[in-house]
Amino acid sequence: MDRTDALRYQKVTSLLWSFSLPAIVGMVVNALYNIVDRIFLGRGIGTLAIAATTVAFPMMIILMAVSVLIGVGATALISIRLGEGKQEEAEVVAGNAMTMLVLLPAVFALIFFLYTEPILTLFGASQEVMPYAKDFMKIIMLGAAFSSLGLGANNFIRAEGNPRMAMYTQLLGGSINVVLNYIFIFQFGWGMKGSAFATVLAQLATCLWVMSYFLGGRSLVKIRWKNLLPKRSVLAGIMAIGFAPFAMQVANSVQQLILNKTIIHYSGDIALSAVGIMMSIATIMFMPILGLAQGAQPIIGFNYGARQYGRVKETFKIAVMAGTAIAVTGWLAVHIWPSQIIGLFTRDDQELINLTTHAIKIYFLMFPVIGFQIIGSNYFQAVGKALQATILSLSRQVLIFIPMLLILPRLWGIEGVWRTPPISDFLSVLLTGTFIFFEMRKISRLEKRGREWEDEDDLASACTDTP
Repeated sequence: MDRTDALRYQKVTSLLWSFSLPAIVGMVVNALYNIVDRIFLGRGIGTLAIAATTVAFPMMIILMAVSVLIGVGATALISIRLGEGKQEEAEVVAGNAMTMLVLLPAVFALIFFLYTEPILTLFGASQEVMPYAKDFMKIIMLGAAFSSLGLGANNFIRAEGNPRMAMYTQLLGGSINVVLNYIFIFQFGWGMKGSAFATVLAQLATCLWVMSYFLGGRSLVKIRWKNLLPKRSVLAGIMAIGFAPFAMQVANSVQQLILNKTIIHYSGDIALSAVGIMMSIATIMFMPILGLAQGAQPIIGFNYGARQYGRVKETFKIAVMAGTAIAVTGWLAVHIWPSQIIGLFTRDDQELINLTTHAIKIYFLMFPVIGFQIIGSNYFQAVGKALQATILSLSRQVLIFIPMLLILPRLWGIEGVWRTPPISDFLSVLLTGTFIFFEMRKISRLEKRGREWEDEDDLASACTDTP
C-alpha cells in the first residue's frame, strides 16, 4: 500500500498513531531547543540568563511564525492536492514555499540587526538583562533562514505521508542542541553566546538533513527549479491557510511582550525568570498536543479533499480524545511535582522556586481542556477554512488573553497575571466548541448526501445490468 492509499484506506486509529507518534516525538524534541537553553543557562549562569531568554522569546516566536505561515499553509495545500490526485500542483506549492522560507526570515533578521536595542527594550529587557539578551539573540538571528527552512520544509515530509522521516529530522536537531549546549556552556564557558551557537548549529544540521531528503530523490513531492520562482496565486493560497497559525504565533509574541511588560511593572526580573520557566514547561506540555494535531492534519486534509467525510470525523474524534489525555497528564505532573520540575532550571535560588511553584498551579488550572481547543483550531487549518482557523487560533492569545492581561493585574496585581491563562482557556474552549458543533453538522450532511449518491449510482447500475 503506497502513501496515498494508506491515507485513503488504512484504519484511522493505526494511521493516526503512525502519523502522530513521530510528530509528537519530533515536536517534543523541537521544544527542547528552548527548554534546554533555559535549563543549562539557569544552572550555568543564573536567574538573569533565564530572564534574558524570556525577553528574547517574542522575537524567536516571530521567526517561528514566519516558518509556520509558509510551512503549515503549504502543508495543508500539499495534502489536499495529493488527495485530489494533483501531483504537479503539489510540487508547485512546495517549490514556492521553499523560496519564501528563506527570504522572509532574512528580512526579519535585517530589521533586528538595525534596531537591536530598541526591539529588546520593547520586549522587556532591563539594563541588567540587556547584555545577556543581546549576546543570545544576535547569534540566533544569524541562523534565522536555516531554522525557518528546516522547520517549514519538514512539514512537507509529513504531508506526503512520511512522518517517521520528519521525526528523525527533529531528533537530529534536538540531540545536537543538547550536546552542544553542554559543551559550549560548561566545558568552553561561552555563556549566552555558547547556547545561541549550539541552537544555530543544530538548526543548520536540521536544514541540511531536510534538503538532502528532497534533493536526494527520496521524496514523493519533488523540488524542481522551475517551481522555486514565486507565483502570486500560489503564495496567496499558502498564506491564506497559513495565516491562522501565523497570526497565532504573532499574537503569542504580542502576548509575551505585554506579559513581560506587565510583570516588570508589578514585580521584577525574578518574576520574569519565573514566567520563563513556566513558558518552558508550557512548551513541553503543548508540543505533544501540537504534534498530535500535525499528525492528524494530513489525514484530515487528504480525506476532506477525497470527500471521505466519515474518515474526517473519525480522525477528529480520536485526535480530541488523545489530546485531552495528554493535557490531563501534563496537568497532573505540574500539580504533583511542581518544585521538582522547577528545580531543573536553577541550582539553589529558593525565592525563584517558591514564586514559580505558587504561580504555576494557577497558571495551568484549566489546562485539561486545551487538547480540544488546539485540535479544534487545527482541524479548520487542515480543511483549508482559513477564517474559522484564524478566529479560533487568535481566541486564546488575542481576543481573550490580552484583554484579560490588561484588566486583571489592575485588580489583583501580579496574581492577576497568574489568573489570566485559566480564564482565557475556559472561554476559548467554549468558542471552539461552538464552531466545531456547526462544522460537524455540515460534515454529517455531506456524508449523508454522498451515501445517497452512491445508492442512486448502485441502483442505476443494477437497472442497466438487468436484461
